[in-house]
Amino acid sequence: MAALYWDPFDIDIDTDPYPIWRRMRDDAPVYRNEKFDFWALSRFDDVEPAHRDTTTFISGHGTVLEIMQPGPLPTTQLMFLDPPDHTRLRALVSRAFTPRRIEQLEDRIREICNEFFDRVEGYGRFDYLSDFAAPLPSLVISSLLGVPLEDQPMLREEIEKIFHTEPGVGMINDVSMRARLAIQDYILEQLAQRRVDPRDDMLTDLTRAEITDEGTTRRLTDAEAADFGNLLISAGTETVSKLLGWATMLLDQHPEQRAEMAADRSLIPNAIEEILRYEAPSPVTGRWTTRDTAYHGARIPAGSRVLLIAGSANRDERHYPDADRFDIHRSFDHHLSFGYGAHFCIGAALARMEARVALEETLRRFPDMKVDRNAAVKLHTSTVRGYSAIPVVI
Repeated sequence: MAALYWDPFDIDIDTDPYPIWRRMRDDAPVYRNEKFDFWALSRFDDVEPAHRDTTTFISGHGTVLEIMQPGPLPTTQLMFLDPPDHTRLRALVSRAFTPRRIEQLEDRIREICNEFFDRVEGYGRFDYLSDFAAPLPSLVISSLLGVPLEDQPMLREEIEKIFHTEPGVGMINDVSMRARLAIQDYILEQLAQRRVDPRDDMLTDLTRAEITDEGTTRRLTDAEAADFGNLLISAGTETVSKLLGWATMLLDQHPEQRAEMAADRSLIPNAIEEILRYEAPSPVTGRWTTRDTAYHGARIPAGSRVLLIAGSANRDERHYPDADRFDIHRSFDHHLSFGYGAHFCIGAALARMEARVALEETLRRFPDMKVDRNAAVKLHTSTVRGYSAIPVVI
């Protein structure tokens, strides 16, 4: 048997990482990669507690391997903050991310779905991902923030560029960085407009939100508000598009389960959880250790990069019986595809609703849709796993 090796940059491994992740769980639950200087945890009972332990495993040094560094990142983005700063800021932006505002989007999401499907219905063939699943979440997030309709196509183009990757550097390249800066500048312009002309949208809420910082109450700085908007746009868009891509592929591979969902839409919410468990859109996330910690007799030193492999933990047969079987009727308490603990995805409820409505409308309009698997194209980054093209025949 070949020597055990895994890293998140290897495209060949990423094509089907599950056999290697199984070997890691069985033989090297505390895996060490010398080439890229990181450790990795792969078992559910190790990954979940590490997500909850924000004292030992911190996010402030980066959560993507290629940007992790010895010092804290110079940013106010929520995903790169640790308590107590993370706690204060998350509580604040959560007030703008209310259940009421999310619920108000359901009709708009359904409307967007049917606008897309009306355009392609007579074609006989379209790309489910690039024609539908990728633009849908960017338009939904734009609507949530309050981005004007005329600006949404431009913003979508910049979002797509964020995930441009190049060999050896991943997403740390000029194309991706310019896109991030362009989105940041755009949000700052929109925030300035909201201060003068308030509206009923999240951008306006962010200009009004107040935070108590060292006994002093203040409003979010423009940088803090823009960083949150930028995070919501990029993370919310990518997670949902990859989730819908995996849903399309998995239901095509399991037509009997797709037929059940088409006949009974009440099955869709649990099916979404199983899709997330089975194929995590973001299966790898990084943490920095603040102190020595030990797992299974191995010591991970303080100041180490540690990758938490949710994609492996979600398939851990120690936690999920028959874990490699896809089953929309599976009963389980939770998975780790949205993270866990303090950094649990703030947009999870919105992502779940988008996916539910999108699948409801897909199965209503195209219950017998077939995937051209030979023409499907996978996307690879160190932290995101999914497809960039899924041609379908309707």
